[in-house]
Amino acid sequence: MAEKYSLKDDLFNAGTVGYLAGLFQAADPSFQAQAFADQVLAPFPELELKQRIDHIASVLTDHLPAEFPEAARYIHAALPEPLDPTRTDDDFGRFIFAPLGEYAVNHGLEHHLDLSLDLLEAVTQRFSMEFAIRPFLNRWPDAVLLRMQDWARHDHYHVRRLVSEGTRPKLPWGMKVGVTSERTLPVLDLLHVDPTRFVTRSVANHLNDISKTDPDLVVSTLARWQAEGRQDAKELDWMTRHALRGLVKKGHAGALALLGYRSNPGITVTSLQADRDSLEVGESFTFEAVLEAGQDEALMVDYVIDFVKANGGTAPKVFKLKQAQMKAGSCLTLSKKHLFKKGATTFTHYPGQHRLSLQLNGKILAGFYFTLL
Repeated sequence: MAEKYSLKDDLFNAGTVGYLAGLFQAADPSFQAQAFADQVLAPFPELELKQRIDHIASVLTDHLPAEFPEAARYIHAALPEPLDPTRTDDDFGRFIFAPLGEYAVNHGLEHHLDLSLDLLEAVTQRFSMEFAIRPFLNRWPDAVLLRMQDWARHDHYHVRRLVSEGTRPKLPWGMKVGVTSERTLPVLDLLHVDPTRFVTRSVANHLNDISKTDPDLVVSTLARWQAEGRQDAKELDWMTRHALRGLVKKGHAGALALLGYRSNPGITVTSLQADRDSLEVGESFTFEAVLEAGQDEALMVDYVIDFVKANGGTAPKVFKLKQAQMKAGSCLTLSKKHLFKKGATTFTHYPGQHRLSLQLNGKILAGFYFTLL
């Protein structure tokens, strides 16, 4: 039987720890590389991924100079060449540098802000410091946002991306930041014209985060960027669709309108039915819809299932079906097989009466009930 893949073991192991130790020893031959590696690796079998990062940062305290300014110079000297600045995407660097950001947080947060930001600026060109910058942003918001104005114009796109990714309101697995979207929008205004997809994807994800609390701000920002025309039209179109993906699923009228979808489409659903009206968890059904266009129409077609919850109530979940262009007088037949998966780790099915609805450009036009046994 093949051994189960372990992300933590792939990213943090004897080889990667030895690589980091070797960098420090190359910068200063007195660095005890083997002792450092042995101390790091000893508890690894019991540590999860984030714990390994924190542990390495802690062990560094025993092997770097006690005073942070001297330790920071030591780290700068040990860093390898930056990631290729000519690339534009999918160059994430090496996770083994993540502990260097945690070290800066542990030892530079309170009394060495400028030195810490200089260090994060350097390290993020080897591996993103999007998690390490957030404690500094919360502790020193004005100073960090001021530095980010410069970073947004930095020559290296990994530093520019740090500005957007590090300030995201809902960064996955990241510490919550206290700065408001109104304060981060000025740097997004600078970054949305970036020539690299690595940066513009982060900007779009940042806007998607904001859309969960202030959807109208996101729509108005994207509309303003479209009017300004400072970004390549195709790239801005991609950013807009990516940023609005959450709002589109919710049927937000302003988001759909910005993408060219009318909120009240001239469409009639002439038929919507499934091949069965009851089924068990683990089974699937196929439903079919027939649409007739009263006028030319751009369509975003989704379907919504109102799932029964544990308490007997229901909660809707939106699923993508099709994007289409229909001519006046034309018909379109759509079909979809939906599996009610058994034993899913992220979702539990409960028996009872469910409803499937067809949603066109954010508006529910038809639906039917079925029973999950």
